[in-house]
Amino acid sequence: MSSPAEFYNSLPPICKAYGTACLLATAAFELKLYNIMHIALIYEYVFKHFQVWRLITNFFFLGKFSINFGIRLLMIARYGVQLEKGPFERRTADFLWMMIFGALSLLVLSAIPIFQSGFLGVSLVFMLLYVWSREFPNAQINIYGLVRLKAFYLPWAMLALDAIFGSSPIPDLLGIIAGHLYYFLTVLHPLATGKVILKTPMWVHKLVARWRIGAPTQPSSRAQPDRSTGVSFSGRSYRLSG
Repeated sequence: MSSPAEFYNSLPPICKAYGTACLLATAAFELKLYNIMHIALIYEYVFKHFQVWRLITNFFFLGKFSINFGIRLLMIARYGVQLEKGPFERRTADFLWMMIFGALSLLVLSAIPIFQSGFLGVSLVFMLLYVWSREFPNAQINIYGLVRLKAFYLPWAMLALDAIFGSSPIPDLLGIIAGHLYYFLTVLHPLATGKVILKTPMWVHKLVARWRIGAPTQPSSRAQPDRSTGVSFSGRSYRLSG
């Protein structure tokens, strides 16, 4: 069995960076190094007092040290890492863009009164879970050793469990919405129309290349659909039914 250091070093760059930031944010909060309200997403402060950092910092707080915090961190380490090492292997820029697009989508959704939230980190993690469930729909998942189900249904099962245990289902629901929006624009819509309308911007590729975290400087090629044999979008191949 590998040591914790070896495990940490084996993590892909984006999940490693995000998970580390979340851990440090909570550790610093527990040590009372900052006031949690200084990083919360409060649009009044963003627009009236130009505290634009709140648009970013709110994504790094997953809550106090607790079982729920540990579960969210493990979701990054398992589902996020499987995505980055699997469907997004050698496509670091595309994975980073998925995270950025998800964060932007959540910022827009949180402006709706019913979805208002001071911290969107849990929702972003849940978005990773949703995209993972669509990429690995037939994987078998065992929940607490009691229920066995396909990965496709895992986000909804987790949402139901949070509601049963008294947690608000809103963060989970926001993550599902953002994840489905990304999956629809990058997979479902291209499969149906043959047109890709959400591509990773060049500036993301350049950013990744500049930091030398293993992504090409040019966007990954996207094949045109072949409806007799299959289709490939964003570096992923799919079979067409019928």
